[in-house]
Parts: sequence; structure tokens; C-alpha cells
Amino acid sequence: MKPSLQYPQRFGRILLCQARPRRAMAIRSFASVMRPKAEEEHAATSPMIRVPEEKSTIAAKTPTVSIDLHLASNDNTTEAAVFESPSEIQYAGNATMPLTSVLHIVKPSEDAPRGVWPVFRLMDENGRFRDPAFDAAVKDMKEVTTAPPSTGEAAKDLTGLRAKLQQQYPFHAKEFEACTLLQESKHPYPDTDSKNTLLRAHQQIVRLREMDTIFQNAQRQGRISFYMTCRGEEAIHFGSASALDPADTIFAQYREAGPLMWRGFTLEQFANQCFSNDGDLGKGRQMPVHYGCRALNYQTISSPLGTQIPQAVGAAYHYKLQGKPNVTVCYFGDGAASTTDFHSAFNFAATLKTPVLFFCRNNGFAISTPVAEQYAGDGIIARAPGYGMAAIRVDGNDIFAVHAAVREARAYALEHSAPVLIEAMTYRLGHHSTSDDSSSYRDKDEVSSCEHRFDPLGRFDNFLKEQGWMDDAALSALRDDEKRAVLKAMNDAEQRPPPPFKELFSDVYKEIPPHLKRQQAQLETHMKKYKGKY
Repeated sequence: MKPSLQYPQRFGRILLCQARPRRAMAIRSFASVMRPKAEEEHAATSPMIRVPEEKSTIAAKTPTVSIDLHLASNDNTTEAAVFESPSEIQYAGNATMPLTSVLHIVKPSEDAPRGVWPVFRLMDENGRFRDPAFDAAVKDMKEVTTAPPSTGEAAKDLTGLRAKLQQQYPFHAKEFEACTLLQESKHPYPDTDSKNTLLRAHQQIVRLREMDTIFQNAQRQGRISFYMTCRGEEAIHFGSASALDPADTIFAQYREAGPLMWRGFTLEQFANQCFSNDGDLGKGRQMPVHYGCRALNYQTISSPLGTQIPQAVGAAYHYKLQGKPNVTVCYFGDGAASTTDFHSAFNFAATLKTPVLFFCRNNGFAISTPVAEQYAGDGIIARAPGYGMAAIRVDGNDIFAVHAAVREARAYALEHSAPVLIEAMTYRLGHHSTSDDSSSYRDKDEVSSCEHRFDPLGRFDNFLKEQGWMDDAALSALRDDEKRAVLKAMNDAEQRPPPPFKELFSDVYKEIPPHLKRQQAQLETHMKKYKGKY
């Protein structure tokens, strides 16, 4: 039986806004800032359907419609009649948030949204781009523009796909033109031998998903000591990384392997780090998943929460003083937002006006602590106005929305030499780490339900199938190929020797001091005496 979601019908949503005046007031106030001109520009060319007039009485129950998340291969007629873009969505902690199709960074000079900040989304669960008429802010519209399902031959390349999408979804035409995921690279990517940026992003999400599964199993088998998966958060990784400049410095937490993979870190390098062998760039000194690469401008991961946040501010201040056209990007979770480093860094960034992007992935849990026990306000985003900081909330499971939000946030940070807070709403589908059993603090049915509702890979798959670029057989073959590649990298890394023991004494000082030289000599003598033990 195929999984389904329950969303209010449009008429039911309008009644819901009437029943909750505080939210309706927040929606209307945000609409005054975000109501797009493109709505009117494309209204004449878009097919129309009539929506029933609002009723004067509130129904006892909001009518719902079942939404199939799996696209039919050939016939989309049934789903086109059934699916309706949701106007709001519920995240972990029973937080219900309005959705918007309009990209808008709320600036410090503007009034902050009253009540609940909206979530920017472009692509719905079925792989189609949103109809803006169903946005929560568009409460009083009587006519709804609808995009027909994709028909005709599949586009042959990204140029053709952009043109096809612009025709199918005219409201989003400018976004399709600006989106670099829909543009070919100047040169073939080394890991795919292709210039197709979109398919590379999809392939890397599949690669990361397979790597997480296999490496986690390897830890369970005792082959590596520790691991943390990124399952359910991959759209955040590749949506954001694809919107950055390679020279922008990344300060990650410990669940951001994707941006490093996007910049060229290979499966072999990931495996070498997790096995702490002689190919590990960190020379075996770090726990697994604590990656780092100077050549790719990716700072080495540090376990303590929040330490990277003020460091990112300092690096951004350096860029500002040097006059470089770059930003720093700092990833952290909702749990790290409760640390003192978070508040110190935000205050420094705002007062020093540094070009830093604070990227908070709100996945519902700080290890085992749910968001309901972390804060009483509207997530992390609501803190931005208090610091005089620009901000935007985005659907972290929509790769196109994340890409757009980061692209515009980066442009804003450089233009104004100022920080931007991005809160990406998502759900952690895996355990916190291999040291954690999340079934002890959250229900398995909740995880299963969220896997169907929030899986970014499933949404991306649906989009590619909708456009005729992938089918189930091709997706299965891709997963098998990536699984084999991960297994080979892991097996090769496991056969490599550990780093030379002399690396224990290097990189601590520019020149090794006498006391470390004595310790090194003592260790060499000991190892020669017990040669068979080492």
C-alpha cells in the first residue's frame, strides 16, 4: 500500500485561517511584504479553475484529501486532480508553519512576521513546483492558477529543461533562470564526467545515502569506531553547497558531509578518514566523520557543540578586512543554538557586520532533546530580529528552495556586508549517531511517517520521473552503482596501514621541541623492543 499524506483542502484551509486569527494576522502581515507581481504577470497565460466562495460558518471538521506521494510512470491525470499544494505543514514538536512560494529575505529594516514565520518552498512532495495560489499568504484569492502535469518528450539537456519548466510553471520562470542547479558547468565534473549539474546533485545524494548506510553498518560490525548519518538532510547539503563559491569557507558541525562531497572530496577520502589510515588527511588524529580539507576550504570538524560559530564570524571578518568577495558559511543544529557560543557569535556578527551565513538545520532533536524542550518561541529564526539580522526560513527537504535561499542570502551578505540567518526545517531520519538509539525517545511510527513526508531524495526522484529523466529502473541501477563504489572504497581503506607513528609528534610545533624529541626516541626504543606487537 502506497504511503499518503493528509492535507486540508483549500476551502478547509481558509476556514482554518479564520479559526486562528493570530496566524491569519501573521499571514496577512507577511503577505504585504511578499505578494509577488509575477502573480499578475502570469495570470493571463495560466489555465484557471474556480475556487468556491468562502462560507460564513466554520465547519466542525476540516475536509481532507489523500495525497499519493508516488508518481505514476505514464498517467499523471489522476494525481493532477487529487494533489493540492499544502498551505501549511507540521514539523517536529507539533509546530505548524505556513508555506510560501515567494523568496524573500526579511531585512532588519522590515517588520518581522507576526506570529509564525513562513517556510519558503518551491517543490512539493510529488516533485512538482508549487502553485503560489495555495500559499498561506494568498488567503482571499478566488481564482487559482494551476500547472498541468509534464507532457511531451523529456528535455534533452538542462537548457531544454529550463525552458520546459518555465513554460509549465511561469510563476517560477525567473528562479529557473537563476538556479545554477539547472545550468551546465563549464567543464565536466570529475566524479561524473558530465556537465549536468542537476543529475550530479541527485547522484551525490544517492551516494551519500548509500555511504551512510554502509558505513553505519561497518561500525555495527566493529570495523570503524563511530559514525553519524545525514539521512533526511541531504537537500540541505547539496542545495546550499551548489549555491556557494568554492572559495567560501565552510564551518560545519558534524552532519554536513554533503558540502564536502560536492566540492570534490572522494569516497576514498571519506573512507580513509573513517578508518584513520595512512591516507587520512587528518593523519588519524580525529574521530570518524570529523572531516576537513584545506584545499576545499572546509574547516576540520570539532566535536564540542557551537565552537565553529564564532570561528566563522572571525573568518568572515577577515574576508571583510581583506575586501574579498566571499562569505563564510556556518552549519549548526537546533541544539547548538542553545549554546553560549551561538549568542556570542550572533552579537559579534551583527555588530561587526560580517558576511557570514548562519545555516541552522532544525531537525527536531538535539540528540534526544526535542525542540519543544529547547525553546518556547518560533524556532531559531525568530531570534534574528533581536540581533538586527536578516533571515529566511526554508523547507530543508526541497533542494531547489534551499539553493535559492542560500544564493540570495549570499548575495545579500556581500552587498550589505552583514550576516544572514537561514533556518532549514527538516527531520533527522536516523539516530543521532551510532552511540544513540532514538527509539528510546521517539516513536518508530513517527519516524516512518516522517520518512514518507520529509525524505528529500524521494521528492527529487519524483521530480526527475515527472520530467522523464529517470524511471524506477534507472534509479535502482544508480543506487546499485553507488553502493558498489562505496563498498570498494571502504574495503580499500580497510586494507591500508595506519599513519606512521612519527605523525604523533608532527604538526604540534613548527619545530619539534627537545621534550617531544625525547618522547619520540623513547617510543622508537619501545617499539623496537616489542616489534611483533606493533
